[in-house]
Amino acid sequence: MLALVYDESLKLEKNYPNPTISDDEVLIKTLLVGICNTDYEITKGYMGYKGVLGHEFVGIVEKTGKNVDSSLVGKRVVGGINLACNNCNWCHRGLQRHCPNRSTLGIYKKDGCFSEYFTLPCNNILVVPDNVDDKTAVLVEPLAAAYEIIEQIHFKPDFKVAVVGDGKLGLCISAVFNAMNIDFLHIGKHTDKLKISENYGAKIKLLNEIKENDLKSFDVVIEATGSTGGFETSANLVKPRGTLVLKSTIVAKEGLNLAGIVVDEITVVGSRCGQFEPVLRLMEKGRINVKPLISKIFKVNDFEAAFEENSKKETIKVLVEF
Repeated sequence: MLALVYDESLKLEKNYPNPTISDDEVLIKTLLVGICNTDYEITKGYMGYKGVLGHEFVGIVEKTGKNVDSSLVGKRVVGGINLACNNCNWCHRGLQRHCPNRSTLGIYKKDGCFSEYFTLPCNNILVVPDNVDDKTAVLVEPLAAAYEIIEQIHFKPDFKVAVVGDGKLGLCISAVFNAMNIDFLHIGKHTDKLKISENYGAKIKLLNEIKENDLKSFDVVIEATGSTGGFETSANLVKPRGTLVLKSTIVAKEGLNLAGIVVDEITVVGSRCGQFEPVLRLMEKGRINVKPLISKIFKVNDFEAAFEENSKKETIKVLVEF
């Protein structure tokens, strides 16, 4: 089968082995895949991963394992990317996304969805509502990561909220916050991207327009920049005893000054993957419009052009068709 494989270099293999389906899995025929920045980071050595890339997808169930309801065949599906062991203390406590024995689709010990076919456990699969198109459904995973903030934080009506960072993640957060009627200020460096957020309903401000009276004035600040500078800006915006939500993973080459976090007694919340179900419901009700987030769609044979497009600063989301 056709598969986009990373093994020291990124290449499209035409005769990659077909996946073997286990009793509790489904075989999925890929329709559409989203390129995530994690895919790009893997090509730079992240996680030491080698194999088929991809974890954002929508596809059709082609076959079910012996222990799976065969009525799933022919259904359009999306799926959670963390494959838990379901046999450890973390899993027994309902924390499968933090299972120490987990593998991760297209990231760690599990071939991804940049292939004609791939497998996932049935428990990871969700059926896409009929009125949700493929271009919307394929973005469930990054939008679920944005929705995770709402599961972690109780936003009171009078809260002053800021999102820092106007990249893919920041704009997904904007789309979800708009759907959930959360009032917030979106801070970033790019006018064109902030305009998308403004059209979603956000107030916007360029980073260089932050004033002294903005500092220590927000109840909740979401950091979505992926940079040490973005972290420091976000921390400086949080009021004493406020909450700082870290959505991006930052590997600092130099020490971060955390004294203000301690002095102002700021609560720091790490936020990673999220549940798909609530996002699918928002999509089904037409409350999330993802079209402004899609920059370009490529055929899989044009994967080099797709990844080049993804690397451009003005690009938001690139999709790949199979």
